[in-house]
Amino acid sequence: MPHAREWVGVVALASLLWEGGDAKAGAAAVKCGDTLTQHTKLTRDLLCPGTGAPALRVVGEGVVLDLGGHTVRRTGPEMGDSQGIVVEANGTVRNGTIRGFRWGYVLDSGANNVRLHELSLVGNGTAIYHRGGYARFLITNSVLRGNTTGMSSEFDAATGEFNIHSSLFTGNGRVMFVDAHDVDVLGSTFNSNENVIECFNGNIRIRSSILAMNTAVGSLAFDPAGGFDFCSELRFEDTMIANNTALAPPEAPVWGPFRFVMRNSWVVNNGSGLHAGSRTVYLEGNTFWDNAGGLTLADLPEFVPYPLTGLVRGNRFLRNAGDGLRVLEPSTPTLVGNTAVNNVGWGIHAPAAFDAGGNVARGNGAGNCEGVTCSAF
Repeated sequence: MPHAREWVGVVALASLLWEGGDAKAGAAAVKCGDTLTQHTKLTRDLLCPGTGAPALRVVGEGVVLDLGGHTVRRTGPEMGDSQGIVVEANGTVRNGTIRGFRWGYVLDSGANNVRLHELSLVGNGTAIYHRGGYARFLITNSVLRGNTTGMSSEFDAATGEFNIHSSLFTGNGRVMFVDAHDVDVLGSTFNSNENVIECFNGNIRIRSSILAMNTAVGSLAFDPAGGFDFCSELRFEDTMIANNTALAPPEAPVWGPFRFVMRNSWVVNNGSGLHAGSRTVYLEGNTFWDNAGGLTLADLPEFVPYPLTGLVRGNRFLRNAGDGLRVLEPSTPTLVGNTAVNNVGWGIHAPAAFDAGGNVARGNGAGNCEGVTCSAF
């Protein structure tokens, strides 16, 4: 048994020395333009010319590229068609910065399951770009700052999922352009961006997150001509939406997802109200407080109209500079247990809605309730 223990120790030590020596040798040899087929850790920054060739290309299945806290940076005055790290196989890129490229992190066809962990993507044209095929992205503990676009994909060529956890998006132009992807955001912060969401075709779920001090929260236009310009579902859960200049940009002032869900969220002190057109809504336990307007619900402008239906329950509309809740005809959601207090306009104005009772309104400037029966307390 002593000899066995000694042999195990020797093998373990040899393995450790071999892995450490291999990683160090590989890292020291890494230079701009390299193709990586094995686990690699950088030991220095890489300053790479802004050409069409990738700064680094990862092709080994399951490879972990650890930037070691270093930066892969474009040099030269022009972005051109420069590419930072191009990934063509499943694996992980982590622990460092990608800065200044036309496309910072690029996922090509051939990879379908990748992770970005503790990355900073700074000052790129598009920070994370999905070029083709179906893929799942897991983005954790990362920062996207000062990019023209945070996340995007090749139109009509890429589909998949973006799962984003515990990350920060700040100072970007457009954070996410969603086309044929499902986006699930958890525990993340979006602040001081020009526009957080542009949903062209896909599903977006944002949970336990903060969207604050952005110029606009979302652009979700609907194409009445029946094209592809629509968002399937927009969902907020346990999320704070506060102090944004507007909830929608002036060129697309109405959110138009087929299904709109908001639960247990706060919409506070925004420079506009929220106008949502949809086929179906589920709005429960939310607070709209001190915004430049409250919540307006309406049908989508479809060629064949579908009256909006769904449940609006247990929401609070407080001190908004406009109506608390307005439902435009012929929309017919069910209203139950909502409270509207001290809004400048109507408390609840919903002439075609179904009244399931328990609604409360008082102190509203234009009137308390129209279309539903409200008590004062």
